[in-house]
Amino acid sequence: MLGTIVNTSCIIIGSIAGSLIKKGIKPEIQKVMFTAMGLASLGLGVNAFCAHFSESTFPVLFIISLAVGGLFGTWIDIDARFKNLVDRRSAGQDNSADGKAKGGLAQGLSTCILLFCIGTFSIVGPMNSALYGDNTFLFTNATLDLITSCVFATTYGIGIIFAAPVLFCWQGMFYLIAKLAGGVIPDALIHELISVGGLLIVASGLSLLELKDCKSLNLLPSLLVPVLYFFIQGLF
Repeated sequence: MLGTIVNTSCIIIGSIAGSLIKKGIKPEIQKVMFTAMGLASLGLGVNAFCAHFSESTFPVLFIISLAVGGLFGTWIDIDARFKNLVDRRSAGQDNSADGKAKGGLAQGLSTCILLFCIGTFSIVGPMNSALYGDNTFLFTNATLDLITSCVFATTYGIGIIFAAPVLFCWQGMFYLIAKLAGGVIPDALIHELISVGGLLIVASGLSLLELKDCKSLNLLPSLLVPVLYFFIQGLF
């Protein structure tokens, strides 16, 4: 768990550092960073999808996953529930520096959670650590997350720090699964999860750039569909 602890700590440090220098950054600079993170999200998402879709054993699974997961997520309205929760926590906090309302923190935090959790390093890294004691992926991810959390915190404030416990639980889950399941987790499932996750990051980037409000959180259940598919497949 050393790699996950380091990764979580880097998000906390980055969030604190970014929030401390927030007042020293002009609104136009914040806007540039906001756009940069949107473009970075698109790049990371497209790269993750392209790199792993070619390894898919069921090429239309990602379409089914997004459709089914999106319907379920919209039905229970994860996005609205999450934003309401964050808005209650951020009551009284001024997020108007970049012209956005309190809901901006919810968007920034949800984007950070996707960027931190849904990626090759955050899924394969904990498994590598559990199975082989190799923390290389997680240490690399920690460096990226340190920079990302700092940049986001300059726009959204200290609230970005709440992404840290989410990351810890997310990576901890994969660490425990790998420890308990050993080498029985198929590589094909990892490819499918990262392909879908890459598209979720793209959706998040579009929201950041204000091109399309994709309500990324409502699409999160899409990640469960590949798991269910491989589980059912293994029964027959």
